Amino acid sequence: MTFDLDMIKSVYERFPSRIAAARKLLNKPLTLSEKILYTHLWDGDATEVFERGSSYVDFAPDRVAMQDATAQMALLQFMQAGKDKVAVPSTAHADHLIQARLGADKDLQESLNKNNEVFNFLSSVSSKYGIGFWKPGAGIIHQVVLENYAFPGGMMIGTDSHTVNAGGLGMVAVGVGGADAVDVMAGMAWELKFPKLIGVKLTGKLSGWSSPKDVILKVAGILTVKGGTGAIVEYFGEGAKALSCTGKGTICNMGAEIGATTSTFGYDDSMRRYLAATGRQDVVELADTVAEHLTGDDEVYANPEQYFDQVIEIDLNTLQPHVNGPFTPDLATPVAEVRAKAEENGWPLKVEWGLIGSCTNSSYEDLSRAASIAKQAVEKGLKPKAEFGINPGSEQVRYTTERDGYIGIFEDLGAKIFTNACGPCIGQWARAGAEEEKKNTIVHSFNRNFSKRADGNPNTHAFVTSPEMVAAIAISGDLGFNPQTDTLVNDKGETVKFDEPTGFELPPNGFDVKDAGFQAPAENGSSVEIIVNPESNRLQLLEPFAPWDGKNITGAKLLIKAFGKCTTDHISMAGPWLRFRGHLDNISDNCLIGAVNAFGQKTNAVVNQLTGEVGAVPATARAYKAAGVPSIVVGDHNYGEGSSREHAAMEPRFLGVRAVIVKSFARIHETNLKKQGMLGLTFANEADYDLIREDDTFNFTDLESFAPGKQLTLEAVHADGSKDTIMLNHTYNTQQIAWFKAGSALNLIKSENAKN
Repeated sequence: MTFDLDMIKSVYERFPSRIAAARKLLNKPLTLSEKILYTHLWDGDATEVFERGSSYVDFAPDRVAMQDATAQMALLQFMQAGKDKVAVPSTAHADHLIQARLGADKDLQESLNKNNEVFNFLSSVSSKYGIGFWKPGAGIIHQVVLENYAFPGGMMIGTDSHTVNAGGLGMVAVGVGGADAVDVMAGMAWELKFPKLIGVKLTGKLSGWSSPKDVILKVAGILTVKGGTGAIVEYFGEGAKALSCTGKGTICNMGAEIGATTSTFGYDDSMRRYLAATGRQDVVELADTVAEHLTGDDEVYANPEQYFDQVIEIDLNTLQPHVNGPFTPDLATPVAEVRAKAEENGWPLKVEWGLIGSCTNSSYEDLSRAASIAKQAVEKGLKPKAEFGINPGSEQVRYTTERDGYIGIFEDLGAKIFTNACGPCIGQWARAGAEEEKKNTIVHSFNRNFSKRADGNPNTHAFVTSPEMVAAIAISGDLGFNPQTDTLVNDKGETVKFDEPTGFELPPNGFDVKDAGFQAPAENGSSVEIIVNPESNRLQLLEPFAPWDGKNITGAKLLIKAFGKCTTDHISMAGPWLRFRGHLDNISDNCLIGAVNAFGQKTNAVVNQLTGEVGAVPATARAYKAAGVPSIVVGDHNYGEGSSREHAAMEPRFLGVRAVIVKSFARIHETNLKKQGMLGLTFANEADYDLIREDDTFNFTDLESFAPGKQLTLEAVHADGSKDTIMLNHTYNTQQIAWFKAGSALNLIKSENAKN
């Protein structure tokens, strides 16, 4: 079944003329990224050459996707927008609120018992406003999108940073906060700074133990977690064409870990095969009519240095399997070097868990390749030294892999088959013993491995690798095990060695599923009633944030000066806090509790400048708010790295924080702060971070003249009476300043809709 075929047809119909207009204007060959961007301009044909990395541009995305944890807040905001129905095809996916503990059936039922109120809300609000709803157990949002909605040359936004997974089918798919999604669902333009372009040329062909995952693990090592910020990564070359479609998705998915706006590949035969296998031959036929426009021009790929801001070349023939981590996804190590590095750094070599799945690596190909290693273990008399957990990517993948015997192979090895959901990847894992916080090692095929990410234990050393490598390392129980060269001893005392993994790009007998888990919206949603219990601790209707009073912010206190890495996990933790994602007041009790305070190097311990007492960050913020005292947050580099969760912006806003001042921002978080009416500012001189003292009072002296391109001045008044003047940069344009003045972007949308 093909969803929204008429929309896809209309997108392709405008491709030739819009690309012709862009080509004439730019007067040069075009990359794929430029073709998709210029064909999705809000105002139609291109009339202006946009400057990469600086021009703010209005786009018209083709669709919106939301996962349940972020959809709650997005849809609570959409309910205030004054619209009867979403303006573009949109979906919500229940995949984040299912905890992995005992196994698929029991865990799914437990989630239904605990989260029924939230699921019913999402079901009803989706039905009312014309949104497709994928029920609990249907699968992980990004796998489901790839199977059902992604199409070459399209543009999509999603309320999850790994929306970029759809680049595996040639889209420009971008992770955003819920407020951005509300804009698009309300029929308004979506604003994005025109991205820079990074080209990755792939030559050769993968073989043996090397996999698509190793491509992005290698790229992460080159670019680091912030090297892709503000850029689209476009993969090309014969090596790119040799990759499977789901392999391309894996690479694009983890592009979020280098800060990239998104990643994408040109339309090719692997995409044709995947679209046909997932019941979308009609999309293939449409795409083939504009195939020349669904990839970069030949001249671009022949001379990439002339057309990309940066070019990386990777030879797949020589690419080695990698294991990245711990604690950061860009610490890249070829598997042959892991043992030496682990011993040098004191990483535990004993592996306790191997986890396969997540939105990054849960396709049919992934599971079949990992199963080939598991099958060898059973046949060669090897008993796994580590525990196994498997999260299939969708009910379609699960059903098909069970039919084809792969699930049974994992079960023969003693693996726990968890629900088709995110599970441990986002901290939804009730791991026995995690509360003891013992130092230990796990390996997984996920994308992120920040401290506490999977199990809440800050001492769990999590390493990212391919599904087949997870299987081999977990069976050996040894982080330093290299299946390319090393042997194991089986239950008969024999020395055995793994053969290279094998698998299928697509199921030889086709995909199958009995119930994919999709709920279509009501034909007419006007009679659908949405009930939010005022006494609920899970859902809370939103109250608009107050608009700016037009005066300088003065007398502000420092809530926290965050030291080092401060991701969205540190600002608004996931795991058990996911249950409050629809209740802003309750979830604000996790605000910045994971951030390390520069004063004292502890988490969730800051001085209340009104009382002199040390307290939790949220409680201190609430005390300032109750006293009518504004507060600010100060941070380090790449502040807000990681998830797209806008709760990391909404919580400080709700608790009275007026400005977040850092050395640099991760893209999505900076946008989220702007959308919620916050000041997201950067030090003009990074060294001024060191001027901030714990007991300072802060005054903005020229906020009344807030304007695009004009620095703001902050006065830091120290307790001894001395002062420092700190210059602050910002990237606000006229529209974004209007958001600030209105109190939030949503306030502005609501007022504009009221006029119409």
